Amino acid sequence: IRMIYLTRIERFNAAHKLYNENWSEEQNREVFGKCSNANWHGHNYELHVTLKGKPSPDTGFVFNAKELGDIVKEVIIDKVDHLNLNIDVDFMKGKLTSVENLAIAIWDELKPHVEKDGVRLHCIKLYETATIYTEYYGEASL
Repeated sequence: IRMIYLTRIERFNAAHKLYNENWSEEQNREVFGKCSNANWHGHNYELHVTLKGKPSPDTGFVFNAKELGDIVKEVIIDKVDHLNLNIDVDFMKGKLTSVENLAIAIWDELKPHVEKDGVRLHCIKLYETATIYTEYYGEASL
């Protein structure tokens, strides 16, 4: 079976604070450093959404790239861009807003919109900075 991977890249800016309510201020500062700043901080995120599947015999596409871009913008970007992940983003409510948890939440939000006709969500890669990113490939057993 020929499997091909298609990646769409989108960017967004968002503020957040890493803070565990069950910990003291001191412990939060010790673990999260300046990321626990009471007045928030922000990142210029870069989101890579990778799908996998077989190219359609009718179009040659695994998934229409414009449609994928529209879905990512509507389901994710419009809900996070220039917003506060801790306060404004419904799918992050009650979660620590680490880049890891954000990638998992993005996967969960996108999956029902992109998996069809044999196409599967393969990976969410989310850059928080130029030197830190995370990759999520869905549920796996350790």
